[in-house]
Amino acid sequence: SSLLQDIRNTVGNIPMEWYQDFPHVGYDLDGKKIYKPIRNKDELDMFLEKMENPDYWRTVQDKMTGADVKLTDEQVELVHRLQRGQFGDVNFNPYEPAVDFFTHEVMIHPVTNRPADKRSFIPSLIEKEKVSKLVHAIKMGWIKPRKPKDDTPTYYDLWAHEDPNSILGRHKMHVPAPKMKLPGHEESYNPPPEYLLSEEEKLAWEQQDPAERRLDLVPQRFRCLRAVPAYPRFIHERFERCLDLYLCPRQRKMRVNVDPEDLIPKLPKPRDLQPFPTTQALVYRGHTSLVRCLSVSPSGQWLVSGSDDGTVRFWEVCTARCMKTLPMGGVVKSVAWNPNPTICLVAICVEQEVLLVNPCLGDKLLYGATDQLLESYEAPEEERVQPVQWATANAEERGKGVRLRIQHSKALKQVTWHGKGDYFATVVSDNSNMQVLVHQTSKRWSQNPFRKSKGLVQCVLFHPIRPYFFVATQRYVRVYNLLKQELTKKLMANCKWVSSMAIHPGGDNIICGSYDSKLAWFDLDLSTRPYQLLRHHKKALRSVAFHKHYPLFASGSDDGTVIVCHGMVYNDLLQNPLLVPVKVLKGHVQTLDLGVLDVIFHPTQPWVFSSGADGTVRLYT
Repeated sequence: SSLLQDIRNTVGNIPMEWYQDFPHVGYDLDGKKIYKPIRNKDELDMFLEKMENPDYWRTVQDKMTGADVKLTDEQVELVHRLQRGQFGDVNFNPYEPAVDFFTHEVMIHPVTNRPADKRSFIPSLIEKEKVSKLVHAIKMGWIKPRKPKDDTPTYYDLWAHEDPNSILGRHKMHVPAPKMKLPGHEESYNPPPEYLLSEEEKLAWEQQDPAERRLDLVPQRFRCLRAVPAYPRFIHERFERCLDLYLCPRQRKMRVNVDPEDLIPKLPKPRDLQPFPTTQALVYRGHTSLVRCLSVSPSGQWLVSGSDDGTVRFWEVCTARCMKTLPMGGVVKSVAWNPNPTICLVAICVEQEVLLVNPCLGDKLLYGATDQLLESYEAPEEERVQPVQWATANAEERGKGVRLRIQHSKALKQVTWHGKGDYFATVVSDNSNMQVLVHQTSKRWSQNPFRKSKGLVQCVLFHPIRPYFFVATQRYVRVYNLLKQELTKKLMANCKWVSSMAIHPGGDNIICGSYDSKLAWFDLDLSTRPYQLLRHHKKALRSVAFHKHYPLFASGSDDGTVIVCHGMVYNDLLQNPLLVPVKVLKGHVQTLDLGVLDVIFHPTQPWVFSSGADGTVRLYT
């Protein structure tokens, strides 16, 4: 009625949660919004209402309108009936007697008297067509007959169809276990007599480590098979075999198929790199002890050698004739011929002195001009303090050829000339800052270039073109700029003890020999570490040398050989030097564990001289 304001919600049968975020719950018959009743009760109000309102238990909320509805007695009764599992209608009787629509007795008259259809006794054409299609499909093999069920048990032998050569599906890298070695004659109960061990062999076998033994058991002889006792190590060996089988990690190593020829660097053939020395041409005999040092005149006509027998000998290169012998009264450690072709002068290190000798060989004008040059010296007015003493030779020494003596404080190791021929440097066996001294012949003036010692100096060198000075200590080669008076580079030789050093005539590459039988090639523009380390010799290297004009360098070693290498340096800075060993020159006999002590190239020809501990000098051409 209009008094009760019958509010009908027209939204239909939908989930009412869709409206939970809106202020209304749907629309009435006029299409106006039905607003939710204001609910501002909290938990306390709800509890009070529950306590005070007697109809609280029969009040439910209508979800469609959001209003509270109080159930009538009939509705409460209906709810109770449904909860007990009874029918909702009070008046419905579920146990009424059933009514038979048909009698249970069979009657003789049918209910209907329609005649039977014709199709009920004529074969069906549609079925015939279906059957013919199926028959055709079976004939063509499109329909397969059902396979009869196999009643065999489902367990099977895991390894029955195992192909020994196939790689297992699960283990792609499966490697079959190695087979045991089959027993040989020595494991027989009646081995041949040569397999039985003697007493000494048996003793040696027992003292050996089990891992080193060739046989695992001592062969024994029994008269028949019945007399053979049980094998005591049987369980051990079975157990070890089991360990081998399951603990040994078997892995297939994938071999990279590389042609071994590709790994060897492609080097040119030595015959394409000729000329280089190949054969021993001359032997210069005369010294009675080891020949320590060699030097060649700039013309290439004369050779000077210094020996432990206390003599210096001058030889003619082409004939091996000894032109002169100068007794020095001590071991000759180093000789150096002045590289200036207009001066005929040789520096010789003997104990604590450097002797400047005019050998008076060859062109008379040349050695006469040298004497005039030395005599033209005028002493300065005031005496300068020098680390050494310069002295002119007396008449007896002048007869031998000695012109000047430079007296040092300690024993000398090496002397080397500057390319212009006026300056020379000496190395003293000392650990102080006085190890290296530089001398000027024309002014008879010496100086010590270093303020403090940087280690034990082995040898020194002047740069052939630029004002650089190389000082080799045990492990490093330091390069000093003489104009700026500063250290330019420090090269690391990567070896234990540098023995000798030589510089390429171009000035950008140096080689260092060392006592741990390595030869280091440095490219000064490239790095402070060796461009290449050559390990061609078996023993310590004593000397290395570059040729002035040909791309050749040589190294002499205690193994008695001289190895000649082709060392091409290109003008193109991007191209690396080409180093190819071309010839091993033999000839020197090892004496007192020493072989070749010095090597030097001829200034113009592709020839090499070597001096050895056997007291000979040899020329290879």
